[in-house]
Amino acid sequence: MKHIFTLMALLMVALVQSQTHRFMYELQYKMDSTEVTYEKLNMILDIAPKEVKFYGRNLMATDSLNKKFGMNSSHTDMSGQVVKRKINSFENENFINIKNGYYSFKTTDKINWTISDETKKAENYTLQKAVTHFGGRVWTAWFCKDIPFNEGPFKFRGLPGLIFELSDTKKNFIYHLIKSQELAEVYPTDNFLESNFGNKAIPINEKQKHKLVMEFYNDPFAFERNNFSKANNDLKININGKEIRTVDELNTQTKNMQEVIRKYNNPLEVDKAIHY
Repeated sequence: MKHIFTLMALLMVALVQSQTHRFMYELQYKMDSTEVTYEKLNMILDIAPKEVKFYGRNLMATDSLNKKFGMNSSHTDMSGQVVKRKINSFENENFINIKNGYYSFKTTDKINWTISDETKKAENYTLQKAVTHFGGRVWTAWFCKDIPFNEGPFKFRGLPGLIFELSDTKKNFIYHLIKSQELAEVYPTDNFLESNFGNKAIPINEKQKHKLVMEFYNDPFAFERNNFSKANNDLKININGKEIRTVDELNTQTKNMQEVIRKYNNPLEVDKAIHY
């Protein structure tokens, strides 16, 4: 377990008059469940007096650079795990990029844990085991009662202590707590969570989300295709470094993209996976 903070620093969490308690997790995940290699991301859990937010560190880093240097860069989160909720709630607002738009939709994600008597030591910490079924997967969490927050990565919450480790039985998703930080103010996320670098999240429901995802899958290069239909034969379009000159070449790129989408269709909530 890769901790770079001390027990004393964590135990001070309950005593410090902080407005944001920040915990960083390393997430290892498989984009394709049949692969043996993992992608890695650092994810941030911000616990403020009224809200809890979970998002990729790269979103915050891009926003910080924009503010510091007056830049206008953007970043697309690929984790599919950007959420916020009221404190002590299982009602989540989810944020997602689809096609060229940024959207939010609400879900109720009640999680029922079975807490075991099994414990283990990790450095100076005593962690206790808990198991749950969520999103079509079975999950094992190791939480610490000494850290007085009933929160954890993504939508996983409701245990009597902070989740330090979390993974599903097939090891498609693995989280490890690696860092903690105390912030004097509520950390603003307006630029990269509630909106995506200028694109304010459009509220939709899950049915509308499914429709948008399928529209993108059916014609991922709809914008480029529309330009072809309006232009003459001299039009050239670059897709993934390849110069496209004809509709036939565009159709080939479309089939290639659809193959990629099907291959990397391994969402955390596998019970909600779209069957292309």
